[in-house]
Amino acid sequence: MAHVTFSPPYTPPSQVVAQLRDRGYAVLQPRDTATWVGCALNDLQALAADWSDLPPDDYLKDGGRYRRRRHSCFIVEGPAVNQAPHRAHWQPVEYNALHGGLQRWFAPMCDETVARPVWRQLMQAAAGLSQAMCGQPSQPCYIEAHQFRIDTEGGIGRPTPEGAHRDGVDLVAVFLVSRQGIKGGETRIFEATGPNGQRFTLSEPWSVMLLDDARMIHETTPIQPTEDGGWRDTLVVTCRGGGFQGDASQ
Repeated sequence: MAHVTFSPPYTPPSQVVAQLRDRGYAVLQPRDTATWVGCALNDLQALAADWSDLPPDDYLKDGGRYRRRRHSCFIVEGPAVNQAPHRAHWQPVEYNALHGGLQRWFAPMCDETVARPVWRQLMQAAAGLSQAMCGQPSQPCYIEAHQFRIDTEGGIGRPTPEGAHRDGVDLVAVFLVSRQGIKGGETRIFEATGPNGQRFTLSEPWSVMLLDDARMIHETTPIQPTEDGGWRDTLVVTCRGGGFQGDASQ
């Protein structure tokens, strides 16, 4: 049986803030992602090689071995982008019923990745969009960045084993870095307090889904191999005002 996919509802870069405020989400195609970040698309594509050596995620409570990842945190204040001291990733159970409440210490992103000029541009773009969406342009932005590889060595891989969820932040950005030899991986988003939703498949490298996390619930369906060694790579960036989740003051 043919595998049916739905095309993403792309938004022009000039309409992203309005779309987020009006509908709670926006999706950019690759060339528009580069325009938004303020870089050449080739600079983003050059990051993809940094997904080739991600360590296993040892915290999966479903017993799976299909996820690899790295995690680092950044603080953007004005033009300054500073990497925070390495810290655990933490979410309350209200936002992650499967892994909430755990101090999850993932390997940090490689120095070579975060030293690239395009990485600084990407952090500034995400922070600026989050601040504009929230109407707080002068507030420091606390960013968590996650490199993910979901593989199909065990026959199936689950990008969101916790199911449909929110992340407890202001803005969520999910960049498709690459996908190879798989089917599935459909993105599904729903209004947190309403009936509307969307379903589509990110298939073009460096297309990105942007979400107002307070308004939207999201998930990605499992992937299955269409050839040996299939995988899906993503970069997930979350932005939050007031501090990182898990800070004593939060």
